[in-house]
Amino acid sequence: MTYPPKIIRTTVAAMFFMAGLCFSSWASRIATIQQKLSLSDAALGGVLLSLPVGLMLSLPLSGWAVNKIGSRKVLAAALSLYGLMLITLGFVNDVISLIACLILFGMASNATNISVNTQAVATEALYAKPIMASFHGLWSLAGFIGAGIGTFMIAKDIAPAPHFIIIAVATIIAVIISWKYLHNDHSRSNSGSAFVMPDKTLITLGLIAFCSMVVEGGMFDWSVVYFKKVVQPDEDWIGMGFTACMCMMAGGRFVADAFSAKFGLKRTLQVSGTLSAIGLLIAVVFPTLWTAIIGFMFVGAGISSVVPMVYSAAGKSITMQPGPAIAAVSTISFIGFLIGPPVIGVLAGIFSLKISFVFLAGMASLVVIFSTKAKL
Repeated sequence: MTYPPKIIRTTVAAMFFMAGLCFSSWASRIATIQQKLSLSDAALGGVLLSLPVGLMLSLPLSGWAVNKIGSRKVLAAALSLYGLMLITLGFVNDVISLIACLILFGMASNATNISVNTQAVATEALYAKPIMASFHGLWSLAGFIGAGIGTFMIAKDIAPAPHFIIIAVATIIAVIISWKYLHNDHSRSNSGSAFVMPDKTLITLGLIAFCSMVVEGGMFDWSVVYFKKVVQPDEDWIGMGFTACMCMMAGGRFVADAFSAKFGLKRTLQVSGTLSAIGLLIAVVFPTLWTAIIGFMFVGAGISSVVPMVYSAAGKSITMQPGPAIAAVSTISFIGFLIGPPVIGVLAGIFSLKISFVFLAGMASLVVIFSTKAKL
């Protein structure tokens, strides 16, 4: 049975939202779990590396699974596992268990990411306009809501375990309700090989996303530090740069589709990279409270649409199936997200934090250069 595009779009959007809610629920209780296990900041940093390890381990497997059995089955299984692994994180009582659960949580997260984006590409094909960024906007919106729920749970002194159980049950219920409305792509999933080398276009898309993800990773990990050490506002304002960036990132994803429909993918990516570069340079050259906030708002707007647009373009590859194509681009881009923060730390140690943010501006400029040269 074929369902109306609006119903399919709503269903896929719900899957994005639940994925974002699972991740943000975990993130909102990291400090609680750190205190529970008596972890130092250094120890916590080491433990948290387990999450990207799981993500990287599952990248080739996720693409193969989506190609082999279809994104609907992978999404249902992965998102359900995502919720179940969230529960286990609420019950961990030692570091080894936490590491093991985080690796599995990371694997489920990436399998969900690849499969839900494959579903989004198929949904976008039902429309005469781009809609990919709006899906990612709902993931970001779920991040804010998840953080709010976490704050409420902490205020009420509710332990992570019951908090995570509520989120997991809601996630699994959403999967069950959504199952019949998701794209059943199993019949098309066995054509072609999952292990085809990405062509030049896919590699270029990966490099564009890589550069943007270096900036995004840097903003996630260093924006608060930049405000504290360089901008030096009152204590209550230290987090405002990060908040401004994340708000514009979420909001930008809800307008990126309309912009892309009017001006095209290439122009969207060029504008995105330009906004990020200008914003970073404003924060470096004019490191005062309001100019830095404005600069970080530019950065948030700039990085908001790059990954959704790149995933959308990768899913339309003529040389690879959507799942493996998205997995290939995701692999390249995620490396940028991982190496960005430590590179900033090294540059800040050798030179200064300002210089490290100039480096980020350079990476944003590369988004413009690669987008201009790419055949998009």
